[in-house]
Parts: sequence; structure tokens; C-alpha cells
Amino acid sequence: MASSSDTLHVPRERLSEGTLAMHYAIVSLMEELEAVDWYQQRADDCEDEELKQILLHNMREEMEHASMVLEWIRRNSKDFAAQMDEILYKKGDIVHHEH
Repeated sequence: MASSSDTLHVPRERLSEGTLAMHYAIVSLMEELEAVDWYQQRADDCEDEELKQILLHNMREEMEHASMVLEWIRRNSKDFAAQMDEILYKKGDIVHHEH
């Protein structure tokens, strides 16, 4: 498995601390969302009801982790925060929200 530093596109020493922190957050968010997907698939495929409920519980914990990272990203990126303010928790068309 590749580490988050393996996905850097430029030499690490050329990146600011803020860029590295954001990279860690984005990679962590991707990993949490992947775990949500894996647990959901396993729960859908599981025939044992008790195990299925455990898998769904674990999935929700991964959602919590993803949400915490997403909030950190919002607090630490004005650009992400602006997009979230524009799009999240709004009614209506998601794609054409700005019209």
C-alpha cells in the first residue's frame, strides 16, 4: 500500500507545512470514504444479521471520521469553505445551484 507521501507530485521539501497538512487531510478523507464504501458493500453482502449490524456500525464510525476531516479542511481552506458555503445544506438543484 502506498503511503500518503508516495502520492506527492513534487518533492516534499518544496511544499509548505500547510500544503502538507492539507495533503494529509485529503488522503485521510479518501481513506475514510473508501472504508465507508467497503463496510457498506460487506454489509449488503452479509447474511448474518448481527454481523451486518456491526459492519453498519463500523461504516457510521468511518462517516464520523470523514466528517471530522472534512470540517478540518473547511476550517483550514478558505476556498473549500467558500464552496461548502455555496453548495452544502441547500435545497434544489445541486449542479445548477448558482443560478
